Amino acid sequence: MSRELTFATSNRHKFAEVRAILAGRGISVAMRAMELREIQADTLEEIAAEKVREASLAVGGPVVVEDTGLFIDGLRGFPGPYSAYVFRTLGNQGILRLLEDAADRRATFKSVFAYGDTDGSVECFGAEARGTIARSCRGEGWGYDPIFVSENASGRTYGELGDDKNRLSHRGAALEKLARWVRVGDR
Repeated sequence: MSRELTFATSNRHKFAEVRAILAGRGISVAMRAMELREIQADTLEEIAAEKVREASLAVGGPVVVEDTGLFIDGLRGFPGPYSAYVFRTLGNQGILRLLEDAADRRATFKSVFAYGDTDGSVECFGAEARGTIARSCRGEGWGYDPIFVSENASGRTYGELGDDKNRLSHRGAALEKLARWVRVGDR
């Protein structure tokens, strides 16, 4: 049985990845284009939960949102929950400059999906990928994909992985948890 989820996002790249990943799990996804207020908080779960509450009221029903963060060890977890803002203001080249002389380039890419409804209920599904920050941008892709080298990607950045990225990424792992929950609860 196929199910459909509404995914609230303004990022068409993210929507395309979510749709492709969930299609293989029997779940179709409709995009609801909207800009959501992003609170300042210490965790992605807090941010995603607040965003899904806002989105479910705007949509008038159940909806899914995502928040992601790139946590760089050598920068004490920066940019972390502020990754979208840092990408808009510094970009990949700015991150590479910050790490120019850094010995520690280890990083964790995290993804949290939140499912919420107008009754205020929220369920969060998170996953992460450990890796390193490359010394230069490599490959295609969007966001931090050209600089993040996942431990399980044979030295390639997400930007160099093509379709394999969805199978190996933090986003794919978090969506697998969401998909299992949707199938069990028949949402």
